[in-house]
Amino acid sequence: MTDPEVSVLADFKHSKGLLESQVQVELSERFNRQTDSALERHIEDVWTERVSKEPWLFNEAKFRLHSFCLVSSHCSPSSCASEHHPCTHSSKVASSDCVQDQNGSKRLEDLTFDSDPLHDDTQNTEHRTETLRAEPRNASKNHIENASVIQQTESKPAQALSACRAADTHDEHTGPLLTLRLGLTCYKDYLGTNWSCRVAELRQRGEEEFADPLAFLAQPLGVGAILCTDNGQVVLIRRSQSVAEAGGLLDIPGGHPEPKAVCEDISMVMMQQRREAVVSELFKSVCAEIRDEVNVPLSCLGEPVLMGVALNHTSAGRPSAEFYVSCSLTSDEVRKLYWEGGAEAHESTDIVFLSRREVLQLDRSRSLWTELCPSAKGAVMLYQTVKPDAERERSWQPGN
Repeated sequence: MTDPEVSVLADFKHSKGLLESQVQVELSERFNRQTDSALERHIEDVWTERVSKEPWLFNEAKFRLHSFCLVSSHCSPSSCASEHHPCTHSSKVASSDCVQDQNGSKRLEDLTFDSDPLHDDTQNTEHRTETLRAEPRNASKNHIENASVIQQTESKPAQALSACRAADTHDEHTGPLLTLRLGLTCYKDYLGTNWSCRVAELRQRGEEEFADPLAFLAQPLGVGAILCTDNGQVVLIRRSQSVAEAGGLLDIPGGHPEPKAVCEDISMVMMQQRREAVVSELFKSVCAEIRDEVNVPLSCLGEPVLMGVALNHTSAGRPSAEFYVSCSLTSDEVRKLYWEGGAEAHESTDIVFLSRREVLQLDRSRSLWTELCPSAKGAVMLYQTVKPDAERERSWQPGN
């Protein structure tokens, strides 16, 4: 299924999603957005105008998703250890950990996994790392980074691809399977770049100056949750008309992981010293959003499962990590808690429940699809692909 508002950058269906222990982060100022004095003035102007109209807005630091690396299930932890080699624009790199620094971002739909060995003796190796980058929607080339090679090829259909191509990852690899390359940004920069009237110009400049249309964009990493109740109902909330984006549309609980939750002194140096805490915040933040927006206690939520990453094209391809979270409460119990009001009750006006089957069958032909905001669409698409709760499906069938 395709939708012009959203696309799937990566899904982790072969492992039925990833747990916190299977994710790690690399943080560096190299992963921050590019800038200059003229752009900074523009960002300040946009922010000043926006706050004058919406004085309740406030600026906070966010994590910027630059790129990420996936480790094959055939890759042993020792052979796939991060090497932190300098990044390069070369079409062939020997390091499994070298980022495609400022290259064009890649969509999952346009990714291939063909490899061209850098050395003859690498042809038979089973150890491999795949690095993907968010893709401009009309790009025609792909950059794939392996443990011993980066291969540039023509795009192929999405049906033949998966961001987590190797099967049985839980059985063959117990270490981290995903490395997120993160920089720092903020909400003000997001409004002044991704939401700017000059975003097309910024993308063009990024392509021309850095071979990366996203180079000047804030690209804050969001989080969202497919929250499923104990009786197999998926939770949606209708956004208030007073929120900054997608007012009146149906959404999933979500928000952003907060650097300030990792340490009050927000700096790249401090973040680099607390990488495990950054990963923890990524997973904890989605549960915190459920608590604040739906009023479900954290004690009633299961461990978040990362299904993949979706891109919101209504905000220039902003990325969001989409999770599956189970709930020990029934839909009636969740509904009651919601109407009692949580910390962020003002952000939504209603709660809606869909059965798991309804969500799995939801597509653009259904009228309900037009009521979903882009973040909800991306999460639904990932849920349909990954099916992280397939083992629980039988317990939700009538008569069980």
